[in-house]
Amino acid sequence: MTQRDDDDGGAGARAQAPHGRRRGRWLRRLMWLPVVLVAGSVLQVLALRVIDPPFSMFMAIRQIEARMAGEDDFTVYYQWRDLDRIAPALAVSVIAAEDQNFARHRGFDLDAIEQARAHNARGGATRGASTISQQTAKNLFLWGGRSWLRKGMEAWYTLLIEWLWPKTRILEVYVNVAEFGDGVYGAQAAARRYFGKDADALTAAESARLAAVLPSPRRYNAARPGPYVQRRAQWIQRNARQIGGDAYLESLR
Repeated sequence: MTQRDDDDGGAGARAQAPHGRRRGRWLRRLMWLPVVLVAGSVLQVLALRVIDPPFSMFMAIRQIEARMAGEDDFTVYYQWRDLDRIAPALAVSVIAAEDQNFARHRGFDLDAIEQARAHNARGGATRGASTISQQTAKNLFLWGGRSWLRKGMEAWYTLLIEWLWPKTRILEVYVNVAEFGDGVYGAQAAARRYFGKDADALTAAESARLAAVLPSPRRYNAARPGPYVQRRAQWIQRNARQIGGDAYLESLR
């Protein structure tokens, strides 16, 4: 009886051993997963410092949404343009409209965040405080929404691009992947679509109108501006002059 019990115990231990080894392998793989994800994101951002992105995550998601909705004629308009082939007025207008502290902050504008928090606490229209760096991270790598996961990944990618890219590269990528209308991404596509010209020929007024639609590009149209876009474009032009106009771009180099 004792010998048989010993044999049964030995067989059970041998049966459990492979299961324990498999579980150990999976645990080791899970422990390595954060390292792989961090290393992958760093390499991704490093590569895009010198490689112009052929598309953004926002473009891919919008394309999928259109297909699922049966919009078979939907087209993404996107054509990369280096920053020196885009009118300086557009770059300055985007900064004046979206992130006037762009040259000074390191990805997050704490003063703007506090001002937005105080404004939102008083009620009324919600005000955001995303910097151009944050918006670049979101548009290029992520998806829309307000989940904690997405916000956490946005913060991580924002830190990476601020660490690994110069300010001029961040601005260059942003004006190329920002959505200026439904399916219209980047300065060159927007200039051709709305004004029938290349991005380097945009005037200050046209640039301000393009920057004015950025908060809601599928709601507003730069070619047919309503009262809101007209007022906002005028405000953007005033702000662009106040921050130094085209000379502001020299502070980024």
